[in-house]
Amino acid sequence: MADSGTVNTQMRSHSYAHGTSELPLRGETIGQMWSDVVARHSGADALVSRHQGIRWTYEELNDHVEQCARALIASNVGKGDRVGIWSPNNAEWVVLQFATARIGAILVNVNPSYRSHELEYALGQSGAELLFLAAGFKDVDYREVIGAIDTPDVRERVHLDSDWDEFLARGDAIDHGLVTVREAELDSDDPINIQYTSGTTGFPKGATLSHHNILNNGFFIGEVLEYTPDDRVCVPVPFYHCFGMVIGTLAIATHGATTVLPSEAFDARAVLEALEEERCTSLYGVPTMFIAELNDPEFSRFDLSSLRTGVMAGSPCPIEVMKRVQSEMHMDEVTICYGMTETSPVSTQSLPTTPLEKQVTTVGTVHPHVEIKIIDPDTGAVVERGGTGELLTRGYSVMLGYWNDQEATSAAIDSANWMHTGDLASMDEEGYVKIVGRSKDLIIRGGENVNPREVEEFLYAHPAVADVQVVGVPDERYGEEVCAWVIVRDDESVNEEELRDHCREHIARFKVPRYIRLVEEFPMTVTGKVQKFKMREFEIADRGLASGDS
Repeated sequence: MADSGTVNTQMRSHSYAHGTSELPLRGETIGQMWSDVVARHSGADALVSRHQGIRWTYEELNDHVEQCARALIASNVGKGDRVGIWSPNNAEWVVLQFATARIGAILVNVNPSYRSHELEYALGQSGAELLFLAAGFKDVDYREVIGAIDTPDVRERVHLDSDWDEFLARGDAIDHGLVTVREAELDSDDPINIQYTSGTTGFPKGATLSHHNILNNGFFIGEVLEYTPDDRVCVPVPFYHCFGMVIGTLAIATHGATTVLPSEAFDARAVLEALEEERCTSLYGVPTMFIAELNDPEFSRFDLSSLRTGVMAGSPCPIEVMKRVQSEMHMDEVTICYGMTETSPVSTQSLPTTPLEKQVTTVGTVHPHVEIKIIDPDTGAVVERGGTGELLTRGYSVMLGYWNDQEATSAAIDSANWMHTGDLASMDEEGYVKIVGRSKDLIIRGGENVNPREVEEFLYAHPAVADVQVVGVPDERYGEEVCAWVIVRDDESVNEEELRDHCREHIARFKVPRYIRLVEEFPMTVTGKVQKFKMREFEIADRGLASGDS
């Protein structure tokens, strides 16, 4: 396995670390990697899509990938052309991921939750010529949405529910050898994927990633997880995001393991059923997903003893949740990953052997072949170990840039090729990194800095609290006030004032939420990330805070 987290002995007093490894970076394209894996593991399970009734070996999946690559060529898709995919998780998504990589087309991941405004922008900004789309997602009809917008660059739409087989049949007219010829023309540094990152304001930006970016990141994640062909990995996180297609598909495929899709979108019961029936050894998710699985009314009846590892990422994990994941879900070797779409995505990861205290308080150590440092945002100087500043990362994993947006690229990647994450962090003497919040998430109340996570962790320890998210909202007197949204456990009862009294008894007054709202759920992205900016916007409108009426 990769020697993740090893740091050099220089600058030990400074918050800088360089991940070393006995394994070199891989210089091939995704297609070259794929051909090698198929040759070595042809008869092994590659993909199980339970909601579609699909169970393919590597050889069978490769047959579909090969046919799709030929069909793309028959559809006049060439190197560098953009191909959009707007769909929840399914087998066709995986086929397209590898087929586009084999001929050098750039796959454009479209968030399944996008509606007309966002969809029109993503397709137009990327210049996608072909769009593969599902029938819909949740209660949204994709045909209705796509029919209401202007997409001049999209010359063809392929509906996965009705046009897929007909599309694949086009490949019959293309010689098998042409795919190999196309593959030979590719370079590992070529762009292969555009992923639109969601922001709090304005339109999303298209992070452009190469074969080298995502193939290596996936491979080294799999090395840290100690994957072998015997592993069966449950992937309930969406493919449109790096979590699904890099930590998911590529980390798994590079090790000849099996990808198990429990459903097209996250469903806690479907995950538990897949874990038991497929004897999965690894599970992915963000903390909210693990919370939902643990809180399933029938959780105790499922045999999860086959599990050993997995990845929790996307947001900090409450301490009690991690303890339950390790004990009740048998995931003793679960790891924490930290990163962002722009870094392919993982920059730090805990090890299977990382002590519990470090698992719940840090995001691990620097990844192999990656550099990280923490700087003072005002001066740019590297802070001392234990100090707080902005986390920067550099290395093979940093994106090529934002698609057709040099201004945004220059603002994110400095002249020394450091990617500025915008996250506030600290590094301890052993090189473990702790994320203390986003610089824009920090609540400043009357001159006092309030870290939302600190208040969240405190409230989460209350026996009646199932989950909690904290944001800052405007206040005429203090500048900002603390606001908490709380989901109460089904078998418990508590009101806002009781929670506030509990806070007053145990934490500093300036950290006590002035506003508490009991809710059934949080606004979330399709990946399960809580959209705190929507909570803030709701509070401002609902309480009239924008006018200073606090």
